Amino acid sequence: MPDVQRRIVAAAREQLLRQSGGHGGVRSVVSEDGRGTRLLVLAPGASSDAAGRYRSGDALVVLEVAPVPEPTGGHRTHADARVPLYVLVDPGEAVCTVHSRPLPGVGYREAERVPFGNDLFLPLGDGTLVLETGDFPVGPPTPGAAAG
Repeated sequence: MPDVQRRIVAAAREQLLRQSGGHGGVRSVVSEDGRGTRLLVLAPGASSDAAGRYRSGDALVVLEVAPVPEPTGGHRTHADARVPLYVLVDPGEAVCTVHSRPLPGVGYREAERVPFGNDLFLPLGDGTLVLETGDFPVGPPTPGAAAG
């Protein structure tokens, strides 16, 4: 996992762990593949199958740090799986795009760009997860790139 991606996912996961008491036992899982690095915020009771996949409805939020500064197509995939919130983090442009209101077969109906330094307010059931982006590193999310 490239350093910029690792640092962003670690910062987001740390914040989630600090706040998880107020969100009914949600937990997180980190995954990585050629498309990017993701932090999945899972509903209470979510469990993976033998292949490590979760059911539709298990993920409340997917936060993805793309390996390149362009969307990876994850917005459509996650909307099809009815993930309520999909956050694409672009360290190259220092911005997060929060996609909401999934419409399977189409994508997300709403998208809000939030520059680094501003908080992300992510509604989770009875509460709101607040991710502070001020410490997210800026820079190209490619292997060997200097961290910002």
